[in-house]
Amino acid sequence: MHANSVTKANNHTTSTDSPTRGHVGRIVTLAIVGGLVGAVVVVIGPFAGAEEQVITGSVLATFACSWWLLAFLTDRLTDQPQRWALVPAAAMAVAAATMLVVAPTGNDLGWVWPPALLVLVAWMVTRSRHDLRSRTRVLVLYPVFAALALSALGGMYETYRESSDPTPGQMPGQLIDVGGHSLHINCTGTGSPTVVLEPGLGEPSPMMAAWIAPNVATTTRVCVYDRAGRGWSESAPHPRDGEQTATDLHTLLARAGEPGPYVLAGHSVGGIYVLNFAKLFPDDVAGVVLLDSMHPEQYTRMASWPAFYEVFRRGSAVMPSLARLGIGQLVYGSEFSDLPAPQRDQERAFLATPRHQRSVRDEFSEIRTAMNQAARLEALDDLPIIVVSAERGADRDWQPMQDDLASLSTNSANWTLPDATHAMVVEDETTADRSSEAILDVVSAIRTRTPITAREG
Repeated sequence: MHANSVTKANNHTTSTDSPTRGHVGRIVTLAIVGGLVGAVVVVIGPFAGAEEQVITGSVLATFACSWWLLAFLTDRLTDQPQRWALVPAAAMAVAAATMLVVAPTGNDLGWVWPPALLVLVAWMVTRSRHDLRSRTRVLVLYPVFAALALSALGGMYETYRESSDPTPGQMPGQLIDVGGHSLHINCTGTGSPTVVLEPGLGEPSPMMAAWIAPNVATTTRVCVYDRAGRGWSESAPHPRDGEQTATDLHTLLARAGEPGPYVLAGHSVGGIYVLNFAKLFPDDVAGVVLLDSMHPEQYTRMASWPAFYEVFRRGSAVMPSLARLGIGQLVYGSEFSDLPAPQRDQERAFLATPRHQRSVRDEFSEIRTAMNQAARLEALDDLPIIVVSAERGADRDWQPMQDDLASLSTNSANWTLPDATHAMVVEDETTADRSSEAILDVVSAIRTRTPITAREG
């Protein structure tokens, strides 16, 4: 009976934390949880809003420290040393250094790191089963291993999807070099003045090409384009502010052989770029349409905007890294159902990619500069302007700022749409028809040299 008691006691100590030296379960939990908390802290703290390589590199470095801490503390403080944790620590440290030094932007290693991570996870499972005699292995480490394996599988899928079908259908229009990078532009219809559509924050050209461009093309020439790093356009060497974006567009139109002056129609942040264009190139602007546009003084005049700005700045910086794990496919896979099938599929394909999410982060990093630049435009004299305002779900400070935009010209009108949201102005077919009407009203006013007239929403 004494021998049986000893055997049972030994079995008990091998299934739980060792009672003789240290608490291995607590140390493992401390190291893993500390790594996760540390990763969150660096993302929302010192590196909030940073570029993708900084976000990914800092997170990997934090995880590397976590695995090293697990190996070091269990070796010094327990009789169950987990020296195998030095391998993931080294692997993640090397990956972090590579990200921070090389700063890759493409997905060339998308076929390499996911299978390598899967092999590493399988090895970690085997070694932890052998070396860690604690419930912590199942409760703490296995969920971490599962998350790593899912990340690898997501990375494989994202790489396959980008290589097999990066964008549905052929690119409409053409790519034109504007100085160091090429931008995509597609112009349809005939007549003058030519209308130029400026998409909203984070939007590629298919959104404007869905409903508004075909409506306008029945009456006059209309061009849709992609800003740098967006849609079919190439990325610029550095993030573009408002004046650089407007200059890129001016160069693009000139080299595409599309003469001005133009009617510029911008949605959301696109309105900020329109105002910058009008400030820099006033002789090339015949009229302006602001589709639920941002206001140059939005940061100080809208009470809720600073908080939104900080949240979006942090979130947009994390999305490129998450998109590499296939998260973008989950987020955008069922979006834009109100668009026609070709544009719907293009929007989904573009927005899901790390490249697109980098462009959103880059754009947002310069948005306050672009707004400050646009604020220098004090008036547009009697230039025909129509402001289309969406009231549904709008902040209480939104409408006064829309009225203020209309006051830039003595020849303007503010069309308020009570049942429309910010996105519906371009995304919903019926509401987008109203946006098209506003654009065509400005075109008509220019052609007939008659004043802009107000309309009910």
